[in-house]
Order: sequence, then C-alpha cells, then structure tokens
Amino acid sequence: MKAALGYAGIAGLAALWLLPWEVWFATDFPLHMVRHMGLVAVITPLLVLGFPALGTAFALSPLAGAVIEFLVVWGWHVPALHGAADGGGLAFVAEQGSFLLAGLLVWGGALRGGQPLAGAGALLLTSMHMTLLGALMILAPRDLYAAVCGRLPDLGGQQLGGLLMLGIGTPIYLVAGLALVGQALQPERSTA
Repeated sequence: MKAALGYAGIAGLAALWLLPWEVWFATDFPLHMVRHMGLVAVITPLLVLGFPALGTAFALSPLAGAVIEFLVVWGWHVPALHGAADGGGLAFVAEQGSFLLAGLLVWGGALRGGQPLAGAGALLLTSMHMTLLGALMILAPRDLYAAVCGRLPDLGGQQLGGLLMLGIGTPIYLVAGLALVGQALQPERSTA
C-alpha cells in the first residue's frame, strides 16, 4: 500500500509536466501555482509516505525543513526571481527543482523525524506562511509580476494563483498536522 502512494507521487510528477496545462489555463500565473503547490504539497508527501527510504534521506529536523521551504518559496516569489524563472531556461529548472527539494525536506522532516508534534509544528508554520503569501497575492492592488515577466498586467490571474495556493496547501498542511498531533496523543504501546 505504501508503495502505491509513492507511485501516485511519480504519476503526479509526470502529470505536472506532460499534461497540456497551458491549454487549460488562460494565464500563466495560475499554472505556476498549480505546479508549485503540486510539488510542495501533493507530490512530495506522497513520495515521502510511499518510499520511506526517500523520506528518511530528507528527514532534517522538522523546523529546519520548514525554514528551508519558507526561504525557497518566498525567494522564488520575489518579483525579480519569479521573472527570471518565468523566462524559462536554467532559472525555471532551478525554481522547480528547489520547490521539489524543499517539499521533500519539509515533509521528510515532518513525517519521518520521529517527532510528531515537531512535525505538526513545522506543517503549521508552513501553512501559515503559505496562507500569508496567497493572501498577499489575492489582496495586492496590482499585478506584482507583469512588468518583470514582460506581459500585460493580469490581476485576476494573480488572484486565482493566490486562491489556488490557499485552496490546495491550507487543507493539506492542516489535515497532515492534525494527523501528527493525533499520532503524538496516542498512548504508547508496549512491545512486550
């Protein structure tokens, strides 16, 4: 059963890159957010749960994983860096690769660290900063990225991207964090 989760993560990776997302989204930013949230909130926990050795390999302390993920996510959403990645090439590969790595670190630390309350705290911290970033995109009075990406302003596309960030990430991090709290509250069972 565990391996099935890992294979679902691999299938999700393939879906992010092989399906015709550009046809389905009229604007660029929502597509960026589907890929971003797919990598950090959907695919990486499936990979960590499905392939325990992978999760163990990326199991830093839960807080360290959350801090690294925070720096990666907020860094790539600074307009200049987002604009560089939006142009494609090596910056785009670096952005997507760092999202995948950051997701593995936060989920590896949270799910494989042997500290369920610390893992829940890391996921709560991650949920909070993702919610803040999504809200900033929704509430911004102008398109934050149009000028650096060389396209016409599309505030609606940016707002949809922020909504996708909230709608995908918030429930996943919340449910996983609550599951870890539940795990920590279970009475210890003796193996005798």
